[in-house]
Amino acid sequence: MPHRLSSAPNRQRKGNRSDDYCDELKLADFRVGVDNVIFSVDTDLKRLLVLLVMRQEEPFLGQWSLPGTLVRNGESLEAAADRILAEKIRVQNLYLEQLYTFGGPMRDPREAEVSYGVRYLSVSYFALVRYSEAELIADGVSGIAWYPMNQLPELAFDHSKIIQYGHCRLRNKLEYSPVAFEVLPDLFTLSDLYQLYTTVLGEHFSDYSNFRSRLLKLKFLQDTGVKASRGAGRPASLYKFDAEAFEPLKDKALVFI
Repeated sequence: MPHRLSSAPNRQRKGNRSDDYCDELKLADFRVGVDNVIFSVDTDLKRLLVLLVMRQEEPFLGQWSLPGTLVRNGESLEAAADRILAEKIRVQNLYLEQLYTFGGPMRDPREAEVSYGVRYLSVSYFALVRYSEAELIADGVSGIAWYPMNQLPELAFDHSKIIQYGHCRLRNKLEYSPVAFEVLPDLFTLSDLYQLYTTVLGEHFSDYSNFRSRLLKLKFLQDTGVKASRGAGRPASLYKFDAEAFEPLKDKALVFI
């Protein structure tokens, strides 16, 4: 009997600890958004630009941010990313890839509203377009603009962090993947390609002669035999990307430089 009497309080204390433990493991209620880091390459002025929009509502009303949206019911993440692009720019040649998921606690001020109790995730994508080919769509938007990477304003949420992450990914992608050929015309000169690389990676990543020699040795660029006349210089050969010839190289690091 004494042992039975003394065990009841112990069971009660274990129950309290169990309730506390369950509270700690309470599942978060999430809303999922998509934010697009849309880069454009202005080869004429050798600038890497990123598209920003001005927020039309709280939080961060009137502040610059990445183009983004909450995912709609029944909509895939990719469809939401495509919708953002279609609402903001018109462009023929485009590269789009999922970047990263940003979901740290309190990344969105609305999470501080206890009565609301919702966490906000951002599944980010990055896109690459050529500046000369991208037409901005300003319908229903009071603020939309290209900003140079080295002149970004203060941004809403954690969008500065998302942009820096996207920039790092873009630089890495250029080193080992054919992402550049997704945004170039079907036919291009080696100078066109070199200007795109120097705009993103900087002029000191390689001189033109070494860059040209390296690419031609890899044999995934096909000389079309067509020449392009630009200005007073000698006509330049037009090339096209040979995806089949690139296939054996796709998993090798530092293919291009």
